Amino acid sequence: MPGMKSLTEYLWMEVPGRRGFVNLTATVESLVARSGIREGLCLVNAMHISASVFINDAEDGLLQDYEAWLERLAPHAPTGQYKHNRTGEDNADAHLKRQVMGREVVVAITQGKLDFGPWEQIFYGEFDGLRRKRVLVKIIGE
Repeated sequence: MPGMKSLTEYLWMEVPGRRGFVNLTATVESLVARSGIREGLCLVNAMHISASVFINDAEDGLLQDYEAWLERLAPHAPTGQYKHNRTGEDNADAHLKRQVMGREVVVAITQGKLDFGPWEQIFYGEFDGLRRKRVLVKIIGE
């Protein structure tokens, strides 16, 4: 297609604790600007099965609420409660938390900017940290 462009970038994440949230919005906005794409789509996806990418409000209390809510849904301990952990892992809860929070987001690009609703921000959610993981940003359009 004439005029179609794309940009692919990998962000490396290394959250210092077992769980945490990182606001990726400014980084993704800078990649959209660098791409030169005025109209298109931006995909941001966690490339690991114990991490997530999602959109919500950048409010500290809400992030703390997510942490507490997810821990109630899929508590880390006791680790023996999960069949997956019988393989020698201790991260079954992280897989379940990722399933709830989602793998990816797609945001429209309009007039060269991410086309968000009020208060929307892009977050990386880590549920089994202390190691490097990748996030894919793929921007396509004209």
